Amino acid sequence: MKLLSSVQCFGGLQNQYEHASETLNCTMQFSVYLPPQAQAGHKVPVAYWLSGLTCTDQNFATKAGAQRVASELGIAVVMPDTSPRGKDVPDDADKSYDFGLGAGFYVDATEAPWSTHYKMYSYIVEELPALIEAALPVSQLKSVFGHSMGGHGALTIALNNPDRYVCVSAFSPIVSPIQCPWGQKALGLYLGDNQAAWQRHDTVALIRSGASQLPMLVDQGLADNFLVTQLKTELLGAALQETGYKAEVRYQAGYDHSYYFIATFIEDHLRFHAKYLK
Repeated sequence: MKLLSSVQCFGGLQNQYEHASETLNCTMQFSVYLPPQAQAGHKVPVAYWLSGLTCTDQNFATKAGAQRVASELGIAVVMPDTSPRGKDVPDDADKSYDFGLGAGFYVDATEAPWSTHYKMYSYIVEELPALIEAALPVSQLKSVFGHSMGGHGALTIALNNPDRYVCVSAFSPIVSPIQCPWGQKALGLYLGDNQAAWQRHDTVALIRSGASQLPMLVDQGLADNFLVTQLKTELLGAALQETGYKAEVRYQAGYDHSYYFIATFIEDHLRFHAKYLK
């Protein structure tokens, strides 16, 4: 693991690293905010942030404004990339933004040619935390949150691994990729035609199938131009009501799909995570 850059911010360090990923079979970059408590010899808990389509590890670090509150709360924030990278990693033939590079969808691909590199689920759940916990002053206590495709990733990863994450939150998540164009394209190409394999990567399906209760917060902007066609937050609300699964889903009037929305409510989310990252 190689340190590429380090910048002081609110008493902590905003770092970027590079490493050779065995899971993804390529070189990956990721960013970490280490609060000042980590510099004082304390092992701090970690919130993993998963970004959306077209993003890298840098979008959240530079746009969300999370460092001030993370510094106050003593929480490290890990920001992985959104897909494998490199000249040998296949991309969508049409270079579309919703599949391939920048669009790993946090699943382990089983279909060629994607299965050689696109194993973002295992990378996020297993390889990256093991690497970070061995190399940095962080504890094994962790949570996960994300935006859009990353909100989908955060919710499904947490619901599939309730023993690994103490809570989960999401901004503008794709709540049911089985039922939207982005998800149908990605899951079909990465996982094949067997829709039974899609179920574990669909928040609505997981909740309906009896997922374990985790503290959950979801924020969705009502001016989001993807709300009706891709995100379909009402499907999550229906699943929660049908099953009695407890989660706070907040609709925010006037807010869109951008990082301005995330920056507005990121403090709420970090304080929500801090309640459980004790």
